[in-house]
Amino acid sequence: MTALFVNQLTTLDFSYLSPERGVVGETWLVDVVLRGDLDEQGMVFDFGHVKKQIKASLDILADHRLLIPASNEAIAVKTENKEHLSVKMQTSTGDVIECKAPAPAILLVDTQEITPEALIPYLEKTLLDELPDNVSDVELHIYPEQFSGAFYHYSHGLKKHLGDCQRIAHGHRSPIHIYLDGKRDPTLEADWAETWKDIYIATREDLLEKVTIGKRDHLRFGYTSDQGYFELTLAEDHCYLIDTDSTVELLAEHIASTLKTRHPDHSVRVVAFEGFNKGAVAEK
Repeated sequence: MTALFVNQLTTLDFSYLSPERGVVGETWLVDVVLRGDLDEQGMVFDFGHVKKQIKASLDILADHRLLIPASNEAIAVKTENKEHLSVKMQTSTGDVIECKAPAPAILLVDTQEITPEALIPYLEKTLLDELPDNVSDVELHIYPEQFSGAFYHYSHGLKKHLGDCQRIAHGHRSPIHIYLDGKRDPTLEADWAETWKDIYIATREDLLEKVTIGKRDHLRFGYTSDQGYFELTLAEDHCYLIDTDSTVELLAEHIASTLKTRHPDHSVRVVAFEGFNKGAVAEK
């Protein structure tokens, strides 16, 4: 039996629910190994098809979705109709998180918590079912990128986006580089990473109402986009509101403008990543 591999075939940018942390934005890298007999071309599977077919399947299965550990007792899932789901979670601190979205925006995973180890068997089985008969095994390695500096986990939704970024609760795990007068400032990077630790970045115009649940103030956001109606409710102190959309370009501009206000006599350069090896730069 022969194997082929493709390292860092794709990345999964998504969010997941955690009773301890809330809505968590995440980015995982994916390596793939295919084992099987050689076909008439002398291949286990054409590399070009690996990069297209398997990457496309992984994107559909887990990218830009809200992943739900459906076996966790803190989580309740309701099917409002065949095309719409409602998910509600009680956090360990007594907050409530509720998401209503079209079914393709949510992935239910039969597990207590979302980890690479919990997700891999589901993805491997689904991929294997789609591959030619000569491919007998799919092995995935899913892991977060390693950073040497500060990084944050944030979730958001882009209602004007024509693709899957319009989903109200997807996210990223991203580093940030901040320069004052051309010199990188690790303290400012760490401060911003702490500000956006497990945060939901929301556009102010998407705020529907503030509600009190238990003894805590919660914010409810909602909008209708091309894929349907989306709604998200979570504790106010886990939200960061801005006046614009939350594209990475606008987030970089927001950070740079905020820092320029605080440091008016210095030049500011912000390199804001969004997931793996991509992002935006803003200078003030």
